[in-house]
Amino acid sequence: MKNLSRLLWAVLLIAPLTLSAQKEIVIENKDLTIDVGEKVQLSAYIMEDGKKVDGAVVFRSRARKTIFVDSLGIAHAYKPGPASIIAFGAGVRKNFEMTVNFPPIAEIKIDAIPERIYAGTPVQLKYTVIDKAGLVREGADVKMTSNNEKVATIDPFGNISTSVPGRATITASIEGIENTVRLNVVDNPIVKIELDAEGNEARTGDVFHFTAKALDKNGNHIEDAPIYFSFTGISDDVSSSASGLIKQDGRFVADQAGMYTVTASCGVASAQKTLKINPRDVARKIELVGQGSVSDKHTSDLWIWEGQDGRDYAVTGTWGADGTAYFWDVTDPSNIYKIDSVQVDARTVNDVKVSEDGNITVISREGASNRKNGLVIIDSSNPRDVSIISTFDENLTGGVHNVFIDKGYVYALSAGQKYYVINIKDPKNPFAVSKFELDTPGRAIHDVWIEDGIAYSSNWSDGIQLVDVGNGIAGGSPENPVQFASYAYPSGANHAAFPYRQKSTGKFYVIGGDEIFPYGLNMKGPNMAGGFLHFIDFTDLENPEEIARFAIPFAGSHNFWVDGDTLYVAFYNGGVRVVDISGELMGDLLAQGREIAFIIPNDPEGYVPNAPFTWGAQLHKGHIFYSDWNSGLWSAKVEPPKPGNVKIQKK
Repeated sequence: MKNLSRLLWAVLLIAPLTLSAQKEIVIENKDLTIDVGEKVQLSAYIMEDGKKVDGAVVFRSRARKTIFVDSLGIAHAYKPGPASIIAFGAGVRKNFEMTVNFPPIAEIKIDAIPERIYAGTPVQLKYTVIDKAGLVREGADVKMTSNNEKVATIDPFGNISTSVPGRATITASIEGIENTVRLNVVDNPIVKIELDAEGNEARTGDVFHFTAKALDKNGNHIEDAPIYFSFTGISDDVSSSASGLIKQDGRFVADQAGMYTVTASCGVASAQKTLKINPRDVARKIELVGQGSVSDKHTSDLWIWEGQDGRDYAVTGTWGADGTAYFWDVTDPSNIYKIDSVQVDARTVNDVKVSEDGNITVISREGASNRKNGLVIIDSSNPRDVSIISTFDENLTGGVHNVFIDKGYVYALSAGQKYYVINIKDPKNPFAVSKFELDTPGRAIHDVWIEDGIAYSSNWSDGIQLVDVGNGIAGGSPENPVQFASYAYPSGANHAAFPYRQKSTGKFYVIGGDEIFPYGLNMKGPNMAGGFLHFIDFTDLENPEEIARFAIPFAGSHNFWVDGDTLYVAFYNGGVRVVDISGELMGDLLAQGREIAFIIPNDPEGYVPNAPFTWGAQLHKGHIFYSDWNSGLWSAKVEPPKPGNVKIQKK
């Protein structure tokens, strides 16, 4: 994505271009099918009034992990399935489909099952289908059969039901490939379940931990008994279902206030425990305080800090315009005003960051006329009279979408594929000391955030990458970045990441945010985004678990900030949302009533009037500052919290 931001590419790929009835793009490739591992040179030309004319045609793929089209127009096939390709040039575009063939099946791997299975208890058969390209075939139509249905049966989803003691063989088959597993079903000694939890009353969103023991007739503990957890509930609101989430390790959380009964069962034995769930009751009022209007161009990111003089300042970028960054005095959040600006050779100043002492500001450049892009280092020790110290564009000419400053180093994205670490301890003479880049097919990166010597990068379909750049956990440093953990979620839209270590539980979460534009992007009108926040429990770095989500209907997440146990997140057309993330997290945080407040910035005099599209949010000295794509910089304040209500009540 050279010389343009990812968001600008979204415009090129999704938003309508200026069409001409006389022009069209003709695809020369006759066969648009390809095998995994193959490459195909794409070829096209422009027709005008029925004649072939000169003009470059550029290709892009929306499914980079299936087919990646490089800068030379060569399509690289990585995974089976369809891929939408866009060809554009001379003000016209053409969408066409390519298909990567599915390789033949090579094997079915079946996970281990217990050596003995107690009659009357279920077993889940877990399997993986591998094709001859070594890839996992998702959604494969595997046929399951049992050779002794008196002992055990299996449904199409791999659930095995056992009836009486005996032996049976389960066969999994697809495309002539099969694998088998033998079952040993024995007498079931379990006659009783003991069920316990740490309490019996709590709020919505509070996580219970249930423990269950299976006992035989002599009271002996059957340690290998497969215990299954479930729940039923009655909501206090008769028009609402009593929803929640239960994990098979005994964790349970309720969404609505009401009475819930958790059941632990193993065959015919079961036990129940009833819980009273109260409303979380964390909602508070939020008040609009002030605005610093930008009505002649789009606004991008923001950063708020306290200056050397004790006053408070902000810097904001601009998008798709003239390369301006604005500096503001926000000491009085009700009276935000511009105090200086910097204009650089760029269309977009997407990101702005300020050093810990406030003396250095770094802004990113995309769409420069000389195609050098890179970053600009600014003296902001006096925000009322800022000046450019130096520029740096080595290895960054493809465009810098995001940056981060940490302890004298700048981490700068390069062409949406990697980030470079740049030493700016002498800001007049910056120099690169290292880089971090994945080696995966179609790799891409959107953002990087540094905290406690760990870089958290958001790598789209490759997910969140944790890299030691000075923490010591993996022996890394800014000069030697060392990746040590990662997590990717199915949407492949990981756009931002923020670490959050919870003091009350000791759990370590990383919040991953999507960026999705399911309805396209309208440069001159209102927009709706998609996507949400994913909460990943990284307490066990080798086994991260996606445990919770925060989603707003018909709006999409963008940038966010955590302060204490509160999350501040810009949800594009959904405004800024303030969320309670105290205590252990699990399930649907919005449904649990964890949203404290929200505010939507409508501005009739905005660049696009009354079209809120919040970009980022940051808490500073009790006020929420947030930037909006169509209207500039805003501030708001949430009323103080209410006295705490009931948490989990011990027995």
